[in-house]
Order: sequence, then C-alpha cells, then structure tokens
Amino acid sequence: MHARAARLAGAELAGVSASTPERAREAAARLGAARAFDSPEELAVADEVDVVHVCTPNDLHAPLAEAALHAGKHVVCEKPLATTAAEAERLLGAARDAGRIATVPFVYRYNPVVFEARARVAAGEIGAVRLVHGGYLQDWLSTPEDDNWRVDPARSGASRAFADIGSHWCDLMEFVTGQRIAAVCAQTATVVPERTDRAGAPAFAARAEPGPSKTVVTEDLATMLFRTDVGVVGTMLVSQVSPGRKNHLHLEVAGARATLRFEQERAETLWIGRRERTEIAWRDPLAMRPPAARLATTPAGHAQGYVDCFEAFVGDTYAAIRGGDPDGLPRFGDGARSARIVDAVVASARAGAAWVEV
Repeated sequence: MHARAARLAGAELAGVSASTPERAREAAARLGAARAFDSPEELAVADEVDVVHVCTPNDLHAPLAEAALHAGKHVVCEKPLATTAAEAERLLGAARDAGRIATVPFVYRYNPVVFEARARVAAGEIGAVRLVHGGYLQDWLSTPEDDNWRVDPARSGASRAFADIGSHWCDLMEFVTGQRIAAVCAQTATVVPERTDRAGAPAFAARAEPGPSKTVVTEDLATMLFRTDVGVVGTMLVSQVSPGRKNHLHLEVAGARATLRFEQERAETLWIGRRERTEIAWRDPLAMRPPAARLATTPAGHAQGYVDCFEAFVGDTYAAIRGGDPDGLPRFGDGARSARIVDAVVASARAGAAWVEV
C-alpha cells in the first residue's frame, strides 16, 4: 500500500528494510525497490532517502521515526504513532524541531463521503450536534487459532483493539464533528484468553494448524462512553472478535435537524435522516462540496474505496512536502492526540470504568 501510493505521488522507491536482511531483499525484489537495507535503522538515516515510511510493529515506531526526523527526513508513520502518549508527544516535538512534514495514516478521513459529512456539519446543515455514536468491528481474531504480533503487548503496547482500530474511529469522529473527546469511561474484555502462538503471523492470514498456546493479556474488545469538549455525549464499541464483521467502521452524528451516518463497508454513500424523510447521498463529484469533490476521482457509480483513500493521503503528504497545505492532512499532532485518548481508555478500564479526562 505504501509503496504503490508513494509511486503514484511521484516518488521513487529508494529502498526497503524488513525484520531480517533476507526479508528485506525479498521485499525489494517484490516491490521493485532500488535496494534492500540490512536494517531499518540504516534506512531511516540513509542519504538517498527523503521520506521514510515506518510500517513496522508499534514498538519500533518511535525510535525509527525519531531517528529519521533527527536525520532531516520527512516521515509517514503508521498508527498508533507510539505505544504511549509520552512517546507520541516526544515525536511531535521532534517533528516540530526538525521542521519536517510528519503524518499518520488516518486514511478513512479521505473517503469523499467523510469530507462531505464534515462539510455539512461545519455548515450547520444538521443543526447543533446532540449525539455521536458508532464503532469499529472486525472478526480476524475471533478464534483461539488466530494470532498476530499485535497480540503481544511488548510489540503492540498496553492496548490492542482500541489502539489498533478504535484510534481510527476517534480520529474520524473528531474530524467530522470538529469536537474533541474530553473525557472517557471505558471497559475492555479479553474473551479469547489463550491463543495459538503463530510467531507473528500476518494480519488476516488464514488460521494455522494447532500449536503451542499462549496467554492473552491485551483486549479483544472495548466499549467507551465519552463526552466532548462542548458537552456532547457519545458511545462507541470496538471489537476484533465479531464473526462476519470484516471492516465495519461506522459513525453516526445526530443533530437537531438531521442525522448523518457513514459506514466504511458501504463507502459510496452517506445516509441522511430527517424526521420527515431519509435519503441516500451518493459519492458524486458533480453534487458534492468542493473539499469532497476534490477526492472523488471517478464518476458516480464507479466505486472508490480504501486503496483510493490511502493514495489520497500519501498524495497530500507529498504535496505538503512540496510546500502545499492540503485540507485535512493528519499529522503527528493528530497521532499524539490519539495516543492520549488510548492512554485515557486504558487508565479508565484499569480503574473499573472510572471517568478519565483526556
């Protein structure tokens, strides 16, 4: 995803690195990179590299991004930006000190329908926001035979499901409404207490044969009550153990006059509900507001999806590197804010669903 989007944005793939030199060489051949670096630390500071994309397990995000920034590189770092809010704040400071462009792939922002929802809320079309709710449900860790490096807290951090996908929902909610989560009351649960150890299997890979089991300590699901900085209340649910749900990211914003609902699995449409009627607004560049129409690169009825969102995000990152200021680009400040929310959710859950300020 990163390599394809970088090329479409006009970059050359100067090199790649992986967990071992052998895997780096395989990746370089598969992706058509100019060279394979023996270590990610070497790549992060290499003279021939202008932009470093950090696509590693979470525990490596902070040291690699920090090394790249100190070497004067621009950085695209996968979310979560870091495994703790303190680390994320340090990265934000490093990006500011370096004067480099540093972004985080909260790419669901880049669905044109999401930009359309944001524009309608900002214009006051739905009236004052009264309620926000939704969630993010997946099923790829539903069984004891499912495993991934994200299950290991040493690699992923104290939170798994919420940091991995709940972070996307929170960013989407704040982006659409313009409000900020001010306090949370959270519960988490580990409903698959033991898993087959598959030694860091790729995400979404098919289940392997039974093997040694390991105890799971990170959450499979989380629920969160919250209130925003202007007093709006809301709820959300995240799960990686909901059979049949592949990527059910959904957000509903209810205003005094209308309600907007976005669903990633139905990403071509925006549901608009009013007391007297409901309607479906399609992703149509001829009918959307300019910020949304900019991202609608195909005619109505010719579906766009996640890949297009990712490519638009990388394109805007590179446009910023060239001196532009694209609307809605998620930067390290957004990543640091997300880390603060994750820390608050973890603290709330550990305190028995106590309210914790963000």
